[in-house]
Amino acid sequence: MSTGPQTFPGASTAYWYGSTYPGSAMEVNVVVLHTTEGRTLPDYDSGAVAPTLTALPDLAARRLKWYQHFPIDTSARALVNLPGGVETNTLNVCQVEMVGTCDPATHAAWTKAGLTHIYWPEAPDWALAEIAAFLRWMHVQHGVPLEGPAAWPAYPSSYGATSARMTPADWVGFEGVCGHMHVPENAHGDPGSIDFDRLLELATGDAPTPPASPTKESDMPSVLNKPNSNDTALASGRWVELAFQTNGVILAGPVAHQTMVHLLLDAPDGTRIEGQFFLTDSAGNNPSDYLASDAAGPEGCQFHANGQVPAGKQLHFKVRATSPDGSDVPLLHRVASGLFWEVTS
Repeated sequence: MSTGPQTFPGASTAYWYGSTYPGSAMEVNVVVLHTTEGRTLPDYDSGAVAPTLTALPDLAARRLKWYQHFPIDTSARALVNLPGGVETNTLNVCQVEMVGTCDPATHAAWTKAGLTHIYWPEAPDWALAEIAAFLRWMHVQHGVPLEGPAAWPAYPSSYGATSARMTPADWVGFEGVCGHMHVPENAHGDPGSIDFDRLLELATGDAPTPPASPTKESDMPSVLNKPNSNDTALASGRWVELAFQTNGVILAGPVAHQTMVHLLLDAPDGTRIEGQFFLTDSAGNNPSDYLASDAAGPEGCQFHANGQVPAGKQLHFKVRATSPDGSDVPLLHRVASGLFWEVTS
């Protein structure tokens, strides 16, 4: 058991769940690929449904940032495992979640909204090359065969009980690389029609190799946490820049970031809540056009933005609450949170 190295070189352990969920020891001979169906690093219910590793695209740098959550030869938790059936998470499986989507409807919606992301069925070659580098490392260090199922159907036809999903007997005898769509007792259809032939071509050819040493502390993300619990009355229909802690500066460049602003409001039914991220110069002047973001709500509203804050720039956020009767909307609490990385030239 556990004869190969247990951490992927270069992977951050900033989100390590192996202490909370020790898992079962095993000797890995399978890699299962997932897609998160989101654009940021998931919390995985505080690790309760986490994979072995997560690959987070840094689109500006054209690379994947790797986060490892469990040792390679310890069971992860991202697969359904029904009682009385075949084993899934504990059957010699290393699991990788790739941040992005395999759903063409989600891809279309994000594209229309101007939200940057990877649509894995059409992933850029640099992203496939980085996944392939991991697969090659798993082959060399853990003996995982660089082969897999012939059928990788497109989502949503890959969902549920399809001909591509293995029988329990096939699964028990399988060694190699497959998708969540292939695992019995599971219904998910990710990662869809990823270019598996290209992955294998890169993994067996000249794909880039991972770094020779683990990520240095300075390369790990810093945690952003700026709360403000001061009550504020938002005038209906007016944009208001919000202060976090002492001022309105969420981050100052040069940094890459994944930022969430969470607002708690005492909003009457029918209130429309809008939020916008924007950049200014270092003095807080010359605001940019608003930056693309995701939003969720209604009363516990969350706004997400990923990207870079250039040197000499600051990231800010403003909100507009429009109530049905024109009355003020109380803002009870706000917090800017997330991860950020220092950018060096």
